[in-house]
Amino acid sequence: MKNICDWNNCSEIGEYKAPVEKDNSKNFRLLCLSHVKEFNKNWNYFSGMSEEQICEFIKSDMTWHKTTQCFSSSDNFFKILWNNTLRDKIEKSKFNSQFDHMKQFKFSHNDVKAFSIFGLPVGLKWEKIQEKFKKLVKKFHPDMNLGNKKYEDKLKVITLAYTQLKNTYRIKIDT
Repeated sequence: MKNICDWNNCSEIGEYKAPVEKDNSKNFRLLCLSHVKEFNKNWNYFSGMSEEQICEFIKSDMTWHKTTQCFSSSDNFFKILWNNTLRDKIEKSKFNSQFDHMKQFKFSHNDVKAFSIFGLPVGLKWEKIQEKFKKLVKKFHPDMNLGNKKYEDKLKVITLAYTQLKNTYRIKIDT
């Protein structure tokens, strides 16, 4: 069954969807090619909206119309990850020299990769790793980068690298 164009007295086949409302609903009407072109030329999502409403829409669009949480929110994913990461049960007193404490150990491929993600030399003092981690979190946190997904993914990689090194240092110090 073919649909007829939903334009005034048009008898062409309606193959192209055009929205009925601005609310992103699934309601649409079918138009022929020439009428959908005309519809698109005249379509203005923001018609009938005040300047304030338009600005609010654009601001909300930056976060895909999802509510955002500040970093201090108790259920924020990054805060939970950050707090778990900072719960280091490594005795800092065991890391006195810059590299000597780890020269006797061999690091795994994942450890070397984690050091490279941080841009640090392999076997660096634990406090230096923590300092670098905190700087990178501040730099790549999505709240600091307008919610850009690219930075969120980068922060996840940095946190995973930190966790890898934290586990490695805990194992090597405890043995």
